[in-house]
Amino acid sequence: MAAFIYFLSNPTLIISVFTAFFLLLLFRYIYTKPQEHGKKYHPFGGTVFHLLINFTKLHHYMTDLAEKYKTYRIFNPIHGEIYTTDPVNVEYILKTNFQNYGKGHHTHSFLSDLLGDGIFTVDGEQWREQRKVSSQEFSTKILRDFSGVTFKNNTIKLGKILSQAADSNKTIDINDLFMKATTDSIFKVGFGIDLDNLSGQNEEGVRFSRAFDDANNFTAKRYVDLSWKIKRFYNIGFEAELKKSLKIVDDFVYKVIQVKINKMQKSKDESSLKKEDILSRFIQANHKDPKYLRDIILNFMLAGKDPIAISMSWFIYLLCKHPEVQDKVAKEIIETTNMTEEIKDVEDFAAHVRDSALDKMQYLQAALTETIRLYPALALDPKICFSNDVLPDGCSVKKGDVVAYLPYAMGRMKFIWGDDALEFKPQRWLDQEGCFQPESPFKFTAFQAGPRTCLGRDFAYRQLKIISSVLLGYFVFKLGDENKVLSYRTSINIHVDGPLQVYVSRRPFQNP
Repeated sequence: MAAFIYFLSNPTLIISVFTAFFLLLLFRYIYTKPQEHGKKYHPFGGTVFHLLINFTKLHHYMTDLAEKYKTYRIFNPIHGEIYTTDPVNVEYILKTNFQNYGKGHHTHSFLSDLLGDGIFTVDGEQWREQRKVSSQEFSTKILRDFSGVTFKNNTIKLGKILSQAADSNKTIDINDLFMKATTDSIFKVGFGIDLDNLSGQNEEGVRFSRAFDDANNFTAKRYVDLSWKIKRFYNIGFEAELKKSLKIVDDFVYKVIQVKINKMQKSKDESSLKKEDILSRFIQANHKDPKYLRDIILNFMLAGKDPIAISMSWFIYLLCKHPEVQDKVAKEIIETTNMTEEIKDVEDFAAHVRDSALDKMQYLQAALTETIRLYPALALDPKICFSNDVLPDGCSVKKGDVVAYLPYAMGRMKFIWGDDALEFKPQRWLDQEGCFQPESPFKFTAFQAGPRTCLGRDFAYRQLKIISSVLLGYFVFKLGDENKVLSYRTSINIHVDGPLQVYVSRRPFQNP
């Protein structure tokens, strides 16, 4: 037994054994599959073993394959895997034959330890019920107003930290600050309590945030490590670390849920207890199963926390690389907020950022969307084929095959966006009058499409605009190292790898 555990913990031995095993199966796969019943199959791109080897640069690797094939197969001895960047295939999977492609047991088994039976892991009636309830919540004015105030308040806190950095003329890690600020905001909107990660005073909150991020990263490894179930059974490797992280997450979340339930039950005057946060609203609607509430809120956190922080980090990075775009964004912010008086501090500036001004910021929305095109928070989205099918390109897929579309690779495909696909050009999203012009969701897939279109898309854009308008209207950002080329960290979401050190200075503002 000790030898077996040693084998599982030794990457070199695992790679050697799996290489030999894969070569045997791969030979059979390549030379028998194409002739099976005369069916047409997508070109062979590699093996899941190659994905594991290239894990740290996974999306680069898959993008390179997509440039050659548009849609391709990855050999996996357990099930077939097809990856596509073809918008016609994407529309078929997400809309035309939606009922035949879902999360399935495969995705649920990967994600359920972290996300339970939340909306990102289930199909059928469970999914429909949660989507209906979530849709009702996202459409409420109460949540819209509460979330707007929450994000603005935490952006002001972030702005005060940046003001101190400006005074000291020292670089500061803006990536870390965005992660802390959005975690504070989403936790407030989701649970109605303050984590206060920005100040670092709440040690329990900081510990939870770190554990949640670690659990996210470890869960992503399950997609390419065929031995993860064995590691989980023996509690070794990254599965042992995942288990520790999940315990911290669950202990904290269940404690918060129970405190909230008790508080609401003891409240004699219901009108005196505000029900602005999502947890309170679900409890009010008689959803009091702690496991159900835990799954709902953690799915909401994953959807709302990481994508907003990730998008803001990539956005600041790209604006530093393109200062002319940064200046143009700032000019629009100042004009639409009608700055006609001297601004004392960032809080004073934020008071001028109102909904009416946000709606007018067309260039800002274009610049944010261009960032998300190049760096979508979710780089790949796998579905399971529930019955044998043929995609619009004429190639067959089998029941049980993983069929995934690739938002990261799609944002870099010249056949979709033109020869300038790799360039950061916000103007591609503007019409001749300078108004934002959306593209087909089957081409710009960052927010999914069809029945599973992201319910929080407008919510996310609003929060991104609030943060951007306050910070970019008041500050100028420059990279600590202007030659730095930023990379991602492979996870469920496409996080910035490491710190993003920037210099911050106050933007010159003069009365007209």
